[in-house]
Amino acid sequence: MRSQVIVVGLGQFGMALTKSLSQRGSEVIAVDKDEDKVQIASAFAAEAIRMDATDESALARLEPAKRDVCVCATGDQSREAAIICTALLKQLGAKRIISRANDDLHKRILQLVGADEIVNPEWAFGERFSNRIVYKKVLDEMSLGADLVITEFSIPEVFVGKTLIQLDLRPRYGMIVVAIRRGAAGTVQLPDPNDVLSAEDILVVVSKEGAVARVMARS
Repeated sequence: MRSQVIVVGLGQFGMALTKSLSQRGSEVIAVDKDEDKVQIASAFAAEAIRMDATDESALARLEPAKRDVCVCATGDQSREAAIICTALLKQLGAKRIISRANDDLHKRILQLVGADEIVNPEWAFGERFSNRIVYKKVLDEMSLGADLVITEFSIPEVFVGKTLIQLDLRPRYGMIVVAIRRGAAGTVQLPDPNDVLSAEDILVVVSKEGAVARVMARS
């Protein structure tokens, strides 16, 4: 069954999220007060609606309690609107509310009024990009939520010639290797605990934030 998502706020983040979710097969209802943004979103969203998401009656017509996720992405446009929208979604029975925050105070208020998860694309990008600057072997990193990240990195020299069993990454760092890219062609394969790593190998791992940085700092 396709996941049903409401995205409120079609700024850069909300629009990109709407498009990405739609391309991945989700049924997205995109909402904004700006008619031009609604028209753009209508090209890929299941439904694009021009409305004020701080209007309880209008928001209720979207039946948020029946949707899998409701995303309040208006944080970059209006702090007050994000708070009101989040509170209304909670009152209307939304199962899972993800809200965008501008700063720590905004984050705490959104959590108090009902947000289950908080996002800030600028913070997340800044943290991920800083790893790529400080640790040159980190090639890419993406947040999975709940303090988990998936990271792709070239192996440090101390990993070369060792197996995953010998490295003991999960007990030592809480790091799960989900794939290995091998050779110049970058062939992706599932990890074998007994495979010997070579200098050209790239690991794709899931871990808590900061785990890869600890590995790099000790290598």
